Amino acid sequence: MSPDHHRRSREGARQQTRVQPARQVAFDVISAVRESDAYANLLLPTRISRAGLSPADAGLATELTYGTLRMQGYYDKVIARAAGRPVERIDAPILDVLRLGAHQLLSTRVAPHAAVNESVALARSVGSQSATGFTNGVLREIGRHSPEEWRMRILSDAKNENEELASVTSHPAWIVRAFRRALEAEGRGDELQRLLEADNEAPRVNMIALPGLAEAPEESTPDRYSPLGFTTAGGDPLRLMDATNGRLRVQDEGSQLAALALSRARPVQQGERWLDLCAGPGGKAALLAAEAIERGATLVANELVPARADLVRRALSAVPAEVDVWERDGTTIGASDPESFDRILLDAPCTGLGALRRRPEARWRKTPRDVAELTELQARLLDSAIDALKPGGLLAYVTCSPHIAETRAIVAGALERHRDAIEPVETTSVVQSFAADRLDLAGDPNQVQLWPHRHNTDAMFIALLAKNGSAEK
Repeated sequence: MSPDHHRRSREGARQQTRVQPARQVAFDVISAVRESDAYANLLLPTRISRAGLSPADAGLATELTYGTLRMQGYYDKVIARAAGRPVERIDAPILDVLRLGAHQLLSTRVAPHAAVNESVALARSVGSQSATGFTNGVLREIGRHSPEEWRMRILSDAKNENEELASVTSHPAWIVRAFRRALEAEGRGDELQRLLEADNEAPRVNMIALPGLAEAPEESTPDRYSPLGFTTAGGDPLRLMDATNGRLRVQDEGSQLAALALSRARPVQQGERWLDLCAGPGGKAALLAAEAIERGATLVANELVPARADLVRRALSAVPAEVDVWERDGTTIGASDPESFDRILLDAPCTGLGALRRRPEARWRKTPRDVAELTELQARLLDSAIDALKPGGLLAYVTCSPHIAETRAIVAGALERHRDAIEPVETTSVVQSFAADRLDLAGDPNQVQLWPHRHNTDAMFIALLAKNGSAEK
């Protein structure tokens, strides 16, 4: 049969089974994440809008999507036990159905019969009759045991403490090990379980009012740490962004602190020239541009990938200033524009392990090999940034990852390679100086590591470096 015939048959089956719309949207997004590496946080709002879901159904679709993606690793272990076979031997669309059904049975208040019946309807729309019966049998077996019974069964299969934590918190074991090392470097290794559990909590929608351009709404709640951030009691943040032309915008509190660490580390001299070296998608660039306007500086934003450079331009449209947007290789800017900038933000490409609350699928996509590839790029970008910095200039190295190889090790390597050119700045004091409340920070005072479980932010890493010498004004 032709692919079109199969597609029409599946669409017909969907119409006959009448899958509840919120579950259909959740399934479609989960499948797209698996099939085409889609980003759930980008695709889900589009699918919700296209399906015309009510607010209640939109909330259900969101919970089902993110909850299933976060706990996928754990659910796979439960499914394998209930099915009596490895998940690799289950057809991928049916496995998506089973994961979605397992989430409803183990982690929500959805009635068990509804979870099973809706999942069977989904299976009927994407699989064979035998697959439908298989789905029914596996989910009924899962439903025969309590969530705590399943937890104890899965724990019994683990060989060590890291595997135990990896299993029940649904993280790959290599990420658990990396997080343990990062926390132990601060003398806080006992916080590991809290961190892993925080990764599985739905993050708040945090916003920023660009300084000098907007004020937070009266009914909003100020952020605990960022002097510019806030949360709202409800409503659509995208509408708020549209109504203010992006001057009120969604941005994690940790990202705000990272950009402000650069702009507020010391007084700005009139005419300073700033660079956002890896600016996409543009949130930090918009904040720096607003800060530059207020302080008499100018900003250049660089982003190599054209599509992301367009996002930067869109973000900067909120700011009434001319900001050059380059599309250049950041590793070459130090050679082409040596000693040209007073302040540089290097928000380096990274694994994104610090934002697993927002992008839960990232934990299943990244591998230790990705870390090795990215650290090589991070080191080259940092060398370039140091070369592009004026004597006396200030550089902020930032990653949305707590992995030591992407954070402390990168900074240590740069300090060794450029020992006569740069020196560390006491970053903790800088951040504490403008934070609205005192942060609980540990470890090296020249570096700030934020944490979801401790600060309710993404796990942003911030290290300030100063170039030796005096800038000529």
